[in-house]
Amino acid sequence: MAWFRKKKKFTPIGAQKTDLPEGVWAKCPSCAEYVTNDDIRRNLHRCPKCDHYSVFPIEERIQHTLDDGSFEEFDSNLASKNPLDFDGYDKKLQSAKQKTGRHEACVAGRGTIHGYPVIFAALDFSFMGGSMGSVVGEKITRCAERAVNDELPLVVISTGGGGARMHEGTLSLMQMAKTSAAIGRMKQHGVPFISVIAHPTMGGVAASFAALGDVIIAEPGALIGFAGPRVIEQTIGQQLPKGFQRAEFLLDHGMIDMIIERPQVRETLKPLIHHMWYARIAARNEQRDQTGLSIAGRTA
Repeated sequence: MAWFRKKKKFTPIGAQKTDLPEGVWAKCPSCAEYVTNDDIRRNLHRCPKCDHYSVFPIEERIQHTLDDGSFEEFDSNLASKNPLDFDGYDKKLQSAKQKTGRHEACVAGRGTIHGYPVIFAALDFSFMGGSMGSVVGEKITRCAERAVNDELPLVVISTGGGGARMHEGTLSLMQMAKTSAAIGRMKQHGVPFISVIAHPTMGGVAASFAALGDVIIAEPGALIGFAGPRVIEQTIGQQLPKGFQRAEFLLDHGMIDMIIERPQVRETLKPLIHHMWYARIAARNEQRDQTGLSIAGRTA
């Protein structure tokens, strides 16, 4: 039965077999075209052929959003435990720590955007899908409290496809109310909160602080919602409209304020921060008595 045998590929004498190094090419999940990883990185993790958005690594996200060298991280040592003794949670946490080199899915700190000081936080999708447990909720809450105390605007970039972390049960769900209350105190003090939502942002993250910005910015095509589309369709027994829960659909229905391409997010934040806070500070300082006192932050 020799005719069923697989023929060997002919290699000319003297020719050397060359293997393509791993990690050079990636297949776009949208257009199915192969592009180099270097091209994807140069294009801010968007497909150069169809402009499909991939998850932006958090280190590059911070570098692209804040001024060079301005970021000062705080609360980096806060780490989750396993309060419910949830089976396998300890291993998942340890694996996420080894993968990302950090203790939790939220990176928080202080930085500047075009010279304007801000309190800044971003969720790391590489750490358990950017899901929110007690530590993530605590760090977002502390950011809001620092924004009020230091009188600085707050910018949070959400990429939380996992929503509230089921491994911590009610402690995780409580973070929705906790972070929402902290953002509410910011509004009482008139300190602005700008929420930037990237793909995917779902569950408890989308249903709490991510949806409470004074201005809500989304990246194109971002999936934003509480339950997933398939879950909703199975629950209500109806087919959802085309593009349901995508950023464009939410913009049309007034749930977000604008959709901004990834390369323009930083430039969009600059005038927002200026008009929502620092222009007000400058005007208020002009009206104050010449006592030598000023509001914390940059004055124009």
